[in-house]
Amino acid sequence: MLTVEKPPATSVPTKAPAKKTPRSKKQSDGRPPWMEKPTRVGQAAKGLAIVVVVAAVAYPLLGVIGTSFASQTDIIRSSGLVLWPDHPTLDAYRTIFTGGVVTRALVVSLGITVFGTLASLLVTVGMAYGLSRRDVTGSRFILMTALFTMLFNAGIIPNFLLVKGLGLYDTYAALVMPTLVSAFNLVVLRSFFMNLPEELYDAAKVDGAGDFRVLVRIVLPLSKAVLAVISLFYAVTYWNAFFNSLLYLGDSDKWPLPMVLRTYVLQGQSLNAASAGEVLAPQQAVQMAVLVIAVVPILCVYPFLQRYFTKGVLTGAIKG
Repeated sequence: MLTVEKPPATSVPTKAPAKKTPRSKKQSDGRPPWMEKPTRVGQAAKGLAIVVVVAAVAYPLLGVIGTSFASQTDIIRSSGLVLWPDHPTLDAYRTIFTGGVVTRALVVSLGITVFGTLASLLVTVGMAYGLSRRDVTGSRFILMTALFTMLFNAGIIPNFLLVKGLGLYDTYAALVMPTLVSAFNLVVLRSFFMNLPEELYDAAKVDGAGDFRVLVRIVLPLSKAVLAVISLFYAVTYWNAFFNSLLYLGDSDKWPLPMVLRTYVLQGQSLNAASAGEVLAPQQAVQMAVLVIAVVPILCVYPFLQRYFTKGVLTGAIKG
């Protein structure tokens, strides 16, 4: 019987395992640098930047508030800007509310802001809901027309002639009608309505609900956050607007608060003589007091809308 001899087994040299080079945590995770936990130096730099920004914002605000309560001696001693008055007084605010100029302007601004915001919100919601429905005839043309106003404006003189031709000159309607609808707010609200689930509209229509009922019962309750954001945008616009008042209001008794600010703060006219107040206060203190009255309402309203503002922005960002 023949036997086949096997060749002697030769040892194959085995390759030494390659030494793994240590990789950084950023490379192993594959995350971008801005998603990594900041170092102590980075955290210190961020904290310093926040402190600088807060100081830059708080210093002039505290200066305005402190000067509004300062006496003539405090203003002269500090060269105009008082952070903490040594002799606080309410003479500036007594002068303002005794004369009637600022009080009347404050009432006018509140009325224009409240009525203008409600009117703008009503029209914007109606237009946005109509433009968000695909079965509305001519919706694309109307949307393009609204977007056209964001790029091109007729100009001051044509707008003035239009307002005067419509009989709105020297009326409060001239402060609301030309800015009734903002194209930016319209686009934001329309995009939010379009991102709502289509099944909600279909289910409501199957139950026999019309468009108005769908808007009131379904769409608006789901849109509280974005409506709060749009309302804040409109309210701030109406409250701070003075250029339309300068163009369309000839009677100074109808001036809103921004026009009083421009006249008595920027131009430096005497509010004491204009208001015939019994208590005379330093002119600079009166100017700062008017500025405080103009800023405080927005500062009081914003904290209540902040959570809706953040929710509305995040909702618009994550819906696809």
